[in-house]
Amino acid sequence: MNTYRTKMNIISTMVIIVVLLPICCMPLSALSKSDETSQNPAIAPTAYTGAETRNTGLSINDKIPDLEADAYYNGNITKIKFSDYKGKWLVFIFYPADFTFVCPTELEEMAKYYTNFTDLGAEVFSVSRDTAYAHKAWHDSSPELKAIQYPMIADTTGNICRAFGTYNESDGLSRRATFIFDPDGNLKAIEMNDNNFGRNTKELLRKLEAAKFVRENHGRVCPASWQPGEETIQPSLSKVGIT
Repeated sequence: MNTYRTKMNIISTMVIIVVLLPICCMPLSALSKSDETSQNPAIAPTAYTGAETRNTGLSINDKIPDLEADAYYNGNITKIKFSDYKGKWLVFIFYPADFTFVCPTELEEMAKYYTNFTDLGAEVFSVSRDTAYAHKAWHDSSPELKAIQYPMIADTTGNICRAFGTYNESDGLSRRATFIFDPDGNLKAIEMNDNNFGRNTKELLRKLEAAKFVRENHGRVCPASWQPGEETIQPSLSKVGIT
């Protein structure tokens, strides 16, 4: 009988060890993180464990969100609603902040080519997290920016940046990004890059020209580096195995 009890005690001890060993070996940091998450419902695990949370944003052929925001435009603080521009090509240039270094070079270059965009039936918008009053102060104090004629949108809530996918969670600013929408409000081009280097407005104009050509010439496509007036391509179904 004593031998039987001894064996049962040994088995019970082994079961306890097997159950408790993984918990005892768990790092303290993991235990504290699990406890922190359970006590604070605002903290939730994400698929991305880097320095910032990913924004899904918009994909090609997605519809433009019908959003509204303050803007500095034609010397006034006004409201801009995207749905008011239906039927036009829309070009959005997102940038981190006013009174910086790379950003004014981009906005100045866009001002230089602005009429080229409007001649194609497009409207251009610059977007940052600054207020419309900050846009006005920057515009009025900078000789380079006085030529800006397009609306400078103030995304103070961050709703536009989040909807488009440019919001940078690590600093609360926008990434440097560009979007082109066709007259039906469908997204046709996206460009996004690190904030430390600027974009090429002439290339953006070329993309708009190519998108406009494809829309107006159904069935034809534009090859690499295509410029208006150059040869385009009529895809042959037989070349891709379709007869």
